[in-house]
Amino acid sequence: MQLHRALALGVLTAACAASAVPASAAPTSTRQYTVVAKNGTTEKTFRAAVRSAGGRTTDYNRAVAVGSATAPDSFARRAIATRSITAASERRVIGSVPQASPRSAAAKRIARQRLLERDQPLRDSLRGRPPAPNPPATGVEPLAPLQWDMAAIGASSSGSYRFGQGEGVRVGIMDTGVDGAHPDIAPNFDRALSRNFTTDDPLIDGPCSEDPDGSCTDPADVDEDGHGTHVAGTIAAPLNGAGIAGVAPRASIVNLRAGQDSGYFFAQPTVDALTYAADHGIDVVNMSFYVDPWLYNCRSNAADSPAAQAQQRTTIVAVQRAVDYARRKGVLPVAALGNENTDIDDPKVDGVSPDYPPDAAYERTIDNGCLSVPTETDGVVGVSSTGRSGRKAYYSNWSLKETQVAAPGGDTRDFFGTAQYRSPENGILAPYPEAVARTVGDVDAAGEPTTPFVVKDVSSGKPAYYQYLQGTSMASPHAAGVAALVVAAEGRRDRRGGGVTLDPKQTERLLSRTATPTACPAGGVQTYPDPELDPALYTARCTGTTSHNSFYGDGVVNALQAVQLGRR
Repeated sequence: MQLHRALALGVLTAACAASAVPASAAPTSTRQYTVVAKNGTTEKTFRAAVRSAGGRTTDYNRAVAVGSATAPDSFARRAIATRSITAASERRVIGSVPQASPRSAAAKRIARQRLLERDQPLRDSLRGRPPAPNPPATGVEPLAPLQWDMAAIGASSSGSYRFGQGEGVRVGIMDTGVDGAHPDIAPNFDRALSRNFTTDDPLIDGPCSEDPDGSCTDPADVDEDGHGTHVAGTIAAPLNGAGIAGVAPRASIVNLRAGQDSGYFFAQPTVDALTYAADHGIDVVNMSFYVDPWLYNCRSNAADSPAAQAQQRTTIVAVQRAVDYARRKGVLPVAALGNENTDIDDPKVDGVSPDYPPDAAYERTIDNGCLSVPTETDGVVGVSSTGRSGRKAYYSNWSLKETQVAAPGGDTRDFFGTAQYRSPENGILAPYPEAVARTVGDVDAAGEPTTPFVVKDVSSGKPAYYQYLQGTSMASPHAAGVAALVVAAEGRRDRRGGGVTLDPKQTERLLSRTATPTACPAGGVQTYPDPELDPALYTARCTGTTSHNSFYGDGVVNALQAVQLGRR
């Protein structure tokens, strides 16, 4: 997934463009706005400016001078006319959208291509087939033999675990949430620091009354999607004799929930999560998503209305401010590159934006001036995805400019012509919330998996579940985990936040320096023999050198090299 599963690509607040709301659903009543003030604006001044423009402040993040307001539809123009406000864009119309059932919300999520990591067609074709038996325990953890991804980067009992495991490092999971009770999450889960920056949106997440806790406000230790828990386990599942182990099995997991249950990620929660990480001693954050509702944010695309252009400009500025703030205070942001099989240095078309509200998208011609946020935000480490064979995964985006490193993300279409082709085991195995597994039918009433994509483990004394996913969403946490190992190996005591800390510039440099340089394929072209993949769409051209190219960046991350930094 990249984020979200659009990666399994994505996670946002529910931001939306006014221009995206059908005329029939766009009353001239109160609306929600994202508002960007001049740097250094106090909350008192911000509130006064919003009030003078006819609005009411609902949230203000002083660290980056970005807030939210409710106001009539003429608010943006009046707000920008004040001396304190530099940008204001509509997010969504309040009280004008119909309630959606969980089933319809899920259907729309699939329509947005945010379940790529689940390889839904393959899952459907295998449903009913008995799950494969668990492998014999031959590693530190019972399911270690299924973790080809960890072996590929040297994270194993015979590799990096001998020298360093990320102790003293805090990793923020900016995602759909984290199941803090999962047996392979709980030992490393920092409940006290974890926060939820979102509120469920009935239009995309389903009615609040049908939520598991009957509320639209979820606690900071649950994940009603599964994506964030998978990411967290890849980064820091502990060495506890159960299930799997993560890249940095002694790092702390901090849930910084910025995404909706349905996998949307909006600007305000993204900004708030990043600034919170900066203020609370987080060392690395993983962002496997793009900020909705725009896959690509264009400042002045002719196909967009003035309101839509304003919203995209606001997103670019707000998230850039948050990333800059986070880096200044010791946080390294790591992000999935995306799952659209696109050279993002040369994008051509965006036909999925705006994706909120549902069914509002229209096709736009775009160019490299349009940015996928946060991946193309300055200061973010972009991660492409490789399959089990080592090739660029068929879905992974690539970029000479934005690909800093590559990492295993899975590719079920790897090994065409062999028994491994279309195998769930070509994906990445990581923790799966039991409640979600039961809800979607991946686990039956007796507690047994119904699909080969799900593995059950009872080594902890109670059942724990794991699922195979694929996507740049799965690649990014491998890189975030290795970054945590770098901080642990080279960092100094963090007197302010506890644990250890390292300048993000140094972490980033060493993450690249310890990666394994990987050359472009022969002739610079990656082809995919799978007959289901149209060569006209799935032939990718790699540019650059072995030391840095558009497929693998500076190389495939290497956990063993990272933990040995302090020993050289």
